[in-house]
This record gives sequence, structure tokens and C-alpha cells, in this order.
Amino acid sequence: MNDMKVRHDWSRQEIEVLLDLPFNDLIFQAQSVHRSRFDPNRVQISTLLSIKTGACAEDCGYCSQSAKYNTDLETEKLLPVEEVLQAARTAKEKGASRFCMGAAWRNPTDKNLARVVEMIRGVHDLGMETCVTLGMLTERQAQQLKEAGLDYYNHNLDTSPEFYGNVISTRTFQDRLDTLTHVRAQGINVCSGGILGMGESRRDRASMLRELANLPKHPESVPINMLVQIEGTPLFGIEHLDPFEFIRTVAVARILMPGSYVRLSAGRSEMSDEMQALCFLAGANSIFYGDRLLTTDNQDADTDLRLFHRLGLAFEQHAELQATAASCGRRDGQQGDANTATAALR
Repeated sequence: MNDMKVRHDWSRQEIEVLLDLPFNDLIFQAQSVHRSRFDPNRVQISTLLSIKTGACAEDCGYCSQSAKYNTDLETEKLLPVEEVLQAARTAKEKGASRFCMGAAWRNPTDKNLARVVEMIRGVHDLGMETCVTLGMLTERQAQQLKEAGLDYYNHNLDTSPEFYGNVISTRTFQDRLDTLTHVRAQGINVCSGGILGMGESRRDRASMLRELANLPKHPESVPINMLVQIEGTPLFGIEHLDPFEFIRTVAVARILMPGSYVRLSAGRSEMSDEMQALCFLAGANSIFYGDRLLTTDNQDADTDLRLFHRLGLAFEQHAELQATAASCGRRDGQQGDANTATAALR
């Protein structure tokens, strides 16, 4: 397994075979691949901040930030640079090694991009990795972000090319690939994954993974999101995805892209500890840390600390937090005073 060749020529049928494997066999294979590239007990953590919220011109069927849907979301203009930098300082103090900034735009204007460039430079000066998600980019805009020192650009494929039109009509699947091409051409790390539970089939999940795995270079980060259903959006009320199907997708993502960080992203607040533990066993090794993901709830930090202690996991590059996690977990039979843990991270 350690000699497994990194491939960029997967067929959908091959990926469907992996998804169809007996669960234990699939998890064993994924964990074997994971151990060949990563410390299985360390997880990279990132913090995500919405720097501009709502009033987006896109019609993504899952998104509360679309101006086309009535979700009672309070819109916010682009945040002041210093407010963003203060949030980054707080995130670093709590153990985050990467600070991600998201703006609800179809594509940024040059004026707005100039302010984001200031934010990137400021976060970079704090010694943190930087990531932004701003919508579609031109070649020139990608170049400006590179010159600012951007480490990662997030632009999810969301779903398969075949299912894409059922979710979004205001931009094409190829538009997304074009932005990834502009980002990669500048040498910026790519963060790209998808959303599960939008009504897609297993074949669609296989097709989405094929698109990611067959890029000329695998994304350095692959976020796997569980749909967070938001009232007022077209996907509200859709049938929930079987948790084991989600875990299977995580495992296959690990097998196909052995050197990528596979991130548990949106939807973690609705996952049990046991489901998350199986995702880590399947090869997930990155999470968003903190109680908000743009406009939706995330697992709170204290809960993550307790879970990490129970599983013997450590934060990558922030092992000193393990002492806090252990202290939190020991109290009252691992039901300790979470507020004390939080205070220790501030």
C-alpha cells in the first residue's frame, strides 16, 4: 500500500468500485494510505471568517448568502482590515495554523481585492498560513493574490459536472475549473472539494472525486462538506445523506489523493463523535476550528478539545494545546469545565 502510485487518470467506474467495497475493507485501505503519508494522530486546524456576508448574485441552491433566497441572513459589507487581523490573532492564540477568509462574491472587483490583499499580508505577517475564497478570479487577480503572499485559494467544485446544473445556474462547472487553473498557474495551493447530501447519487460523488483526483496536480486541501440545510434555500428539507455514505466518500478521497489534507468542513456540528472518529480513521486530517463557518454553526472548540483527547489526537503544529485538551478531558470523567479550556486558549 505504501508503494501506491499517485494517479491522475482515474475512471468513474474504478472509483465506484472503491465506494462499493465492504466498509471494513475500504476503511483499512484508506487508513493504510493515510499512514503512508501522514501522522495518523495529528490533525491540521484552520479558522474561517466571513469577511463579507450575503447579497451574493449567485444562486447556489445550498447557500444562505444568495440574494435570490429569503433566509433572514443579515448582510454585512467587507469588514475593516484591522477587525479581520484581530480575528486572526485570536485564532492563532487558540491554536489555528491557517486563517481562511471568505467573501460572498460572484467575483471580486479590483477595489475590493485591494483590501483583501491588505488582509492577506497582515495575516501572513502574524506567521499564519492564509487562505481566501472570493468566487471566480481572472488571471490578473490570481497573480495579485500570489504577490500578496496567499498560501491557499478555496474554490469548491461542489458536485459532479453531471449534477451541477441541479444546484447552480449562474456559473458553469467549467467556470470553476478555469478559476482553479488561474490559481494553480500562479503557484498558489489549491483548496477544492465538494458538498455531499444535495440529492446527488453515489455515481455523482464518484464523478466529483474523479474531477478532483484527475486535476494535473491534486488539491493540497480537499474539504468534504455535509450539506447544512437552511430554511429558505431550495435544498431545505431534502433527504439526509446516510452517515456511512459520507464516511465512504472521505475514505475514497484519501485513497485517490494520498498527499492531500482531507478536511471535515461544513456539517460537523450535526455529526456525532463516533461519526467524526470514523472520518478520522478514514483519512480525514483537517478541520475548521471555532463555532462559526461563514454563516452556519460549527462544532464548538471545547467539544473538539474533549473529542481530540478521547481519541488521542493532537493539533498539527500546536501540540502544546494537548495539555489543555487533556486537562479538559480529565475533569468529571471527561465532562470537564469547557470554559476553563477555552480561557486557557485565549
